Amino acid sequence: MIQLKRIVVPTDLSEFSQHAVRYGCEFARRFEAELHLLTVVQDVVAMVPEPGMAFPAPGEYMQELRDASQQALSKIPEGDMAAGLQITREVRSGTPFVEIVRYARDVDADLVVIGTHGRSGLAHVLLGSTAEKVVRKAPCPVLTVRPEGHDFVMP
Repeated sequence: MIQLKRIVVPTDLSEFSQHAVRYGCEFARRFEAELHLLTVVQDVVAMVPEPGMAFPAPGEYMQELRDASQQALSKIPEGDMAAGLQITREVRSGTPFVEIVRYARDVDADLVVIGTHGRSGLAHVLLGSTAEKVVRKAPCPVLTVRPEGHDFVMP
């Protein structure tokens, strides 16, 4: 029998990832599992500002991004989806797929539910796929959820 105790749902806080959050909530409810919502603030390379231009130090900028991400993450899931669920919310900094895999390993996740943007062709080659890298490296099964197509969750 399959037992899911900890489900990790990485989110980039986009509408695409909200679909995966719905799936994660439903799986957590059905299996009475902990739901771990994770967002990763990608490290940015500070651009050199023009002379006289106000520009926050990289550390301050990253902290602002982490704070904004934490605030946005605190509002997920919306509505009644969170009712009765034990939810842990985490913001990490780094390369998204690395931090997702690391977090899944850290919490001994049984399942990762991740949304995909559904890119293909040149866009996929140029931008890569966080979901694909997570599938290849995760320490547990990974369910990828496309933004369109067949939906198993009842509205």
